[in-house]
Amino acid sequence: MKRLLFAAVTATLAAGAAAQQPAQPNPRDAVPDKMPFDLPYGSPISLDRAQAAINAAVAESKKRGWKLNVAMVDSGANLVAFARMDGAQIGSVAIAEHKARAAAKYRRETKIFENGVQEGNLHYLLTLDDVIASRGGIPIVDNGQLIGAIGCSGGTGSQDEVVCKAGADAVMKR
Repeated sequence: MKRLLFAAVTATLAAGAAAQQPAQPNPRDAVPDKMPFDLPYGSPISLDRAQAAINAAVAESKKRGWKLNVAMVDSGANLVAFARMDGAQIGSVAIAEHKARAAAKYRRETKIFENGVQEGNLHYLLTLDDVIASRGGIPIVDNGQLIGAIGCSGGTGSQDEVVCKAGADAVMKR
């Protein structure tokens, strides 16, 4: 009985102390001066440049012994080119395309969504249309404009990201 009474008194005191603590400001209430990821959409990536990205991504994947799916979309998030390496898992076909579309539509790497959900406790991101909280989607920027995006899937997120970066780098060199 004494333990129950002690627990009830302790809980009541703790609740009162918590009620007196000033509320911490919600960091999501901050209003930035500038629009984040304010990157204009440009002309769609050409098939030649999209194929160059795919080829570079596949070469990087082969070099490492990984079997991935690689998708390239244009600035409107429409599929331009796709490669499914021999032995790549079929379930990752749609995921590679989804990562590329999300990177193009939201003008940012999909790793940002992954970090927001896992580390930033920003679970609301999962309620946004076409978001995928997994790295491996990278926008392609040329002359300050988004011209497309690449998405890779089939390995771990970090493997997908490495291969995507190789593909994105190849486009920027052309």
